[in-house]
Amino acid sequence: MDELIREIKDLFELKDFVGLKALVANENPADIAEILTELTREQKAILFRLLGKEEAVAVFEFLQPDEQKSLLEGFHESTVREIIEEMSPDDRAHLLDEMPAGVAKRLLTLMSPGEREMTNLLLGYGENTAGRIMTPEYLDLKQNMTVDEALTRIRRIGQEKETVYYGYVMDDRRKLIGVVSLRDLVLADPSKRIAEIANRNVISVSTDEDQEQIAAILRKYDFLALPVVDREKRLVGIVTVDDIMDVIEDEATEDFYRAGGLAAPEETSYFRLRLYGVVRQRFGWLLVLLLTNTFTGNIILGQSDVLKGVVSLAAFIPLLIDSGGNVGSQSSTVVIRGLALREITFRDAMWVLAKEGGVGFLLGIMLGLVVTIWAYFLQGSILVALVVGLSLVAISTLASVTGALLPLLFQRFKLDPALMSSPFITTVVDVAGVLIYFQVARFILGLA
Repeated sequence: MDELIREIKDLFELKDFVGLKALVANENPADIAEILTELTREQKAILFRLLGKEEAVAVFEFLQPDEQKSLLEGFHESTVREIIEEMSPDDRAHLLDEMPAGVAKRLLTLMSPGEREMTNLLLGYGENTAGRIMTPEYLDLKQNMTVDEALTRIRRIGQEKETVYYGYVMDDRRKLIGVVSLRDLVLADPSKRIAEIANRNVISVSTDEDQEQIAAILRKYDFLALPVVDREKRLVGIVTVDDIMDVIEDEATEDFYRAGGLAAPEETSYFRLRLYGVVRQRFGWLLVLLLTNTFTGNIILGQSDVLKGVVSLAAFIPLLIDSGGNVGSQSSTVVIRGLALREITFRDAMWVLAKEGGVGFLLGIMLGLVVTIWAYFLQGSILVALVVGLSLVAISTLASVTGALLPLLFQRFKLDPALMSSPFITTVVDVAGVLIYFQVARFILGLA
C-alpha cells in the first residue's frame, strides 16, 4: 500500500492524470478510500473525479464521516446530488447522522422525493437501534412463487439489493413468514413453491432493538443478514453483517475510551481533534479523580501520629495502593468483558464476587509473602514487614471484590458497565487501601 501511495503522489507531481486513472482503475474501493486519507485536499478531489460513477460512490461509502464532509464541500452541487442519490440508504443515513444539522438539511433537499422519504424514515428511528442502521434494500419473495419465478426475480432486481444470499418470504400483508437462502433456491426443484422450502423458524429483530444486541445475535447464529420487523411483524429492512462490523468497532472504541475515563469523539477521530477538544475531554474526569484523591491525602494527614512513630511505614504506601489498583482494574476488566459477552448477569453476582474475592485473597497471600520478605530486608523490622504483608492481603481482596462489584451494580441500574473505568476503581481502592494500611499498623504496632 505504501508503495502504491508513493506512486500515486509521483503521478500527481508529473500531472499524469491519465496514468493515475489507469493505476487506480482496478484497485478495491476500500483501498482507494485508504489512499485518499494520505493525500492533500486538492489531490483527493482530483483522484475522486477520475473514478467512475459507481466506483466513486463505493469509495465514498468507505470513507470516515469527516473525510466525506471534506470531499462534499469541494464538489459542485450536481456532483453531490449524484453521490448522495447513489449511496445505499443505510450508509446515507449514517452520513447525515454525522453531519451538522444545517449540512444534513441541505443534503436532504438535493435528493429525489423517494430517496428523501426513505432516508427520513431511517433517521426517524432511535439512535443505535436496528431501524437506524438497517437498509430497506432487501430481497422480498411471495410465498406462492415457484423457485423458478424467485430466481428470475433475483436476476431482475438483485443488482439493486444489499444482498441476495437471503430471500425473505412474506404473505399478502407483507408480514415476514419465512426465509430462504440462495443455496436452497439453486438446489431446489424449480417447480416447487417458495412456501414449501422456506424456513419458517425466522429469527428477526424489532426496529427499536439495540445495535449491540443485533451484533450478539449475528455472532451467535453466523448470519450474513438479519431481518427487521415493525410492531405488526411486517418486514421493513435488514441489517447486514458489514454494517454490524462497523457497529462492533464503534462500540469497542467507545468502551476503550470510557475505560480510560474519556468520552468517545462523536464526529471525528480523537487524533484529529484540536488541542482544546482533547483537553476538554480529559479535564472533567481527571478533576473528579483529583478531588477524590484528596481523601487519600486527608487520611494520611490524619494518621500523622502513626507515621511519626514508625516513619518507615510511609515508604510502602505507593507499593500498596498501586498493587491494589492493579488488582481491582484486572477484576473490573474481566467482569465488564463477561457482561458485554453475556457470559454473566447480575443474577451471577454472588458467584462472581465470591470467585473474584477468592482470587484477590490468594493473590494477596502470594504477593504479601513476597513483599513481607522484601520489607524485612529493607527495614529490618519484622513487625513493619507483617504490617505491609497483611495489608496487601486485605487490600488485594477488597480491590478484587470492588472491581467486580461496581460493573455489576452499574448493569443492574441499566448503566454502561464500561463507565466503571480503571482510573475510578483505582482511586476508590487507593482511599480504602490507605485506611486499611494504617488500621493494620495501629493494631500490630500497638499505636492505638
